[in-house]
Amino acid sequence: MEHLRAGWKLEHWPRFGSDGLPHADLPPVEGLSLFETIEQSGLPDDETYVVWRGSNTFAILNVFPYTSGHLMVLPLRATPSMIDLADDVYDELWRSVRAATVAVKAAFNPQGINVGVNEGEAGGGSVPDHLHVHVVPRWNADTNFMTTVGDARVLPVTLVDTWRRLRDHWPT
Repeated sequence: MEHLRAGWKLEHWPRFGSDGLPHADLPPVEGLSLFETIEQSGLPDDETYVVWRGSNTFAILNVFPYTSGHLMVLPLRATPSMIDLADDVYDELWRSVRAATVAVKAAFNPQGINVGVNEGEAGGGSVPDHLHVHVVPRWNADTNFMTTVGDARVLPVTLVDTWRRLRDHWPT
């Protein structure tokens, strides 16, 4: 039987991503942002869904994605604003966004890509203390009624399969 999940609609659905499968659900660590906690956890990447690490930035799946292949690129150290980034971090961040776009296109063959930054809580940032850039694959038919009317998203690929595809297609 097929299951349709809408895990992001619940206040807390600990240890499960939007695909209904377990993911690393780590307790907050004093002095670290959510993303720093995940990246520094020491857990295997296939549990934390860290896709890639650079010297100053890393890429991680969104565990409650808009579409399959939705990932985020962010600095290793929490920085709330684009203007607070050192030049080398800024440069690596945008090179990494380009690499993420290459990986998403190769892994999922989307008809388009959304790249976006929601800076600050008023700007739509769900984790406003740690700037992150969303890379979201899009298809012509993915703007349907499911999310707005059905309170559900259609995600045909599990998070771990998405992670594998993106790792396999990440440019070296």
